[in-house]
Amino acid sequence: QDSFCRLVELCGDPAVTMERWLGRLDSSRWLSHVKAALSTACLAAQCLDREGCTVLVHGAEGTDTTLLVTALAQLILDPACRTLRGFQGLLEREWIQAGHPFQLRCARSAAASHARGKQEAPVFLLFLDCVWQLSRQFPLSLEFGEQLLLTLFDNAYASAYGTFLCNSERERSLCKVKESTHSLWAWLEQPEERHKYLNPLYSHNPLVIWPSVEPQSIQLWQGFFLRWIRPSQHLQEALGQIRSLVQGS
Repeated sequence: QDSFCRLVELCGDPAVTMERWLGRLDSSRWLSHVKAALSTACLAAQCLDREGCTVLVHGAEGTDTTLLVTALAQLILDPACRTLRGFQGLLEREWIQAGHPFQLRCARSAAASHARGKQEAPVFLLFLDCVWQLSRQFPLSLEFGEQLLLTLFDNAYASAYGTFLCNSERERSLCKVKESTHSLWAWLEQPEERHKYLNPLYSHNPLVIWPSVEPQSIQLWQGFFLRWIRPSQHLQEALGQIRSLVQGS
């Protein structure tokens, strides 16, 4: 949480020089957390894939970093989890049903970094950042693109859907969330919406994907942290051209 707050402050500082930018980015240690999460997930995946061992992942109450590691390990190992529908199932299973306390962790807007409570922490954002790192290192292997990750973050903090409401399945049952709200997954599966989140370069990869965790391989997720600063027009135009070329071929 402290790392995230420092990084948000840095990204909102218009007067910072390039040298100070790089120094403050390093001192925020956000990318160190990304590297640690990916490294731990790779360790779990290696034990399962190469050694055939059963892996026990345990962290505190099992609702935060535990889910971070197990979900990333499955993305690394299982190509089915890298499809749009499979990724939705992974989130439902590993984050929502497993009891990540979204209401506590995402209680306020991410912009209000100075006013955050003790229970607030950007664990889900850290997961999404790690998924973005995988998509950048393996641009053909994930069926979904960056826009889906941004949409998931937005809906975790403020949503017209009930998918990320409450802190557990028990709370959702007591509040009758499924009966009184609509599902984000159902909305994403609508044909007119679904195509917006697909990766036009996707090609099914049945292999395990092993991400590099070297310092030069872990990059700042500019599409999120500089989302309101960098112009997105040219990126959207390029994406549209790629889709047109893929459909034409």
